[in-house]
Amino acid sequence: MKKILIIEDDEVLRENVAEILELAKYNVFRAGDGKKGVEEALKVKPDIILCDVEMPVLDGYGVLHVLSRHPETFAIPFIFLTGHHELCDLRKGMGMGADDYLTKPINETDLLHSLEIRLQKTESIKRNVIPNRTELFELIEVNYLENFNLVSGIRDTNQYKKKHILYTEGQRPMHVYFIISGKIKEYKVNDEGKELITNIYTKGDFFGYISVLDGVNYTETVQVLDDCELMLIPKIDFMHLISNDKLIARQFINLLSHHVKEKEDQLLNLAYNSLRKKVANGIIVVIDKFKDEKFGKPVIEISREDLANIVGSAQESMIRTLKEFKTEKLIDIIDGSIVVLNECKLRHLSY
Repeated sequence: MKKILIIEDDEVLRENVAEILELAKYNVFRAGDGKKGVEEALKVKPDIILCDVEMPVLDGYGVLHVLSRHPETFAIPFIFLTGHHELCDLRKGMGMGADDYLTKPINETDLLHSLEIRLQKTESIKRNVIPNRTELFELIEVNYLENFNLVSGIRDTNQYKKKHILYTEGQRPMHVYFIISGKIKEYKVNDEGKELITNIYTKGDFFGYISVLDGVNYTETVQVLDDCELMLIPKIDFMHLISNDKLIARQFINLLSHHVKEKEDQLLNLAYNSLRKKVANGIIVVIDKFKDEKFGKPVIEISREDLANIVGSAQESMIRTLKEFKTEKLIDIIDGSIVVLNECKLRHLSY
């Protein structure tokens, strides 16, 4: 049974709408002002929110502002209930991300029809923050089929060998990439030719979209770490989806936010941490991203050079630190692979 949250300070209207929805077999929740509405939304995670515009404590625009920035509610369809017919109010609400408007007095047919359309559109879409980028890929697949009538044979899926350069810094972006299988590294090279790996990607990840969204040339070079299979989403199709599908746009905003946080953490690590801490953090970054295992333990199977470029240190210095970790039984080296023996201690290494 779908959950509907009604946020409305007019008790008579609130109960009338609730009665209609309950007769239509919806599970209805109620809130009498904006603040209570936000609390209830975070508590019950409704499938749709119906919200009055003018309310005490926190108005409807404030409710939408708060919920659209919370990871558990940002993608919930949001419909305003208003007695105002002025175009500026409509533009303001839709500009903030509202999905629809219903004007008072509420027409029962319009109400149920609007709810049905929104629920049908999001029926198969997970609304929380996406922990696995594969689900976002599936969302794009759905929208391709609905909006562009593309079939799998038309979209490009390409195989690339290890060490293949996908694109270089300064190149004009033509695609957004989705990883079906394999591993990718993204890096910058300074004037002396020293490489710093700024990001690593694996199955289920998107990359290349930041330059497309910024409208600039690539600022980094991307190379294949392991043989991989990639789906290439044409730039024009990607921008059409971002411009016309609010849910996809929100998901990529979330990916951008996560990307910024990772960059901040990387800068702090490079600037302030000891070499031991840097190497420990580099190991954790790799095992968290690639999730490779051997002998029932997390394992790193990339080259020492690549690991040093993730850590941001000379390869010789990193290897000395790895030897220290092995002596302390934090890791082991088996057939060239780094096997993590004490993940917890590495994560919380204090010096």
